[in-house]
Amino acid sequence: MKARVKWVEDITFVGEADSGHAVVMDAAVENGGNNRGMRPMEMLLVGMGGCTAFDVLLILKKARQPVTDCEVLVDAERATDHPKVFTRIRVHYRIRGKGLAEAHVKRAVDLSAHKYCSASMMLGKTAEMSHDYEILED
Repeated sequence: MKARVKWVEDITFVGEADSGHAVVMDAAVENGGNNRGMRPMEMLLVGMGGCTAFDVLLILKKARQPVTDCEVLVDAERATDHPKVFTRIRVHYRIRGKGLAEAHVKRAVDLSAHKYCSASMMLGKTAEMSHDYEILED
């Protein structure tokens, strides 16, 4: 897997992945940027949220659970001194469907958190990670 990050102007960069997709990264105006894109640390959280959401949804689909919506809310705290790594990350899943079995949802979240989500595993090396969920009925 490879990535390329190209400077555009000021503190604006465009990142491209092997897949051919691109994202804009920028800083806040007060930090010399133009607020044209996500901050790199925000992208780490979004990437981790996407990674675990993929896992959970695929596991639930394989279990034939009638999922109609899946939302992952990620809340993080960072160290105050450099390097300002994430020190605490809470991952909260909102899974919606009709008649979802809680045992299947719990299993999917646990498998993603402790076995499949490589992004969670990496961030968990510096941050205290917690995972919880709620099931919403259609």
